[in-house]
Amino acid sequence: MTTSQGDPRVHLVMNLVLSTLFASVVVWGLSFLDIVPFTLRNVAIGALGLALLTFVVLR
Repeated sequence: MTTSQGDPRVHLVMNLVLSTLFASVVVWGLSFLDIVPFTLRNVAIGALGLALLTFVVLR
């Protein structure tokens, strides 16, 4: 087995996809509770924030 850490592009795409899915679930839950509206902008802001947080924590 090699000690390769993998392609960083794959990590970036996986981070963005999983962050978007998680953010959409969180925003949907908050909209269900009438706290924030479920909009593409809110999901995108949540996904970018989560992706940046994940990137910083893993570095």
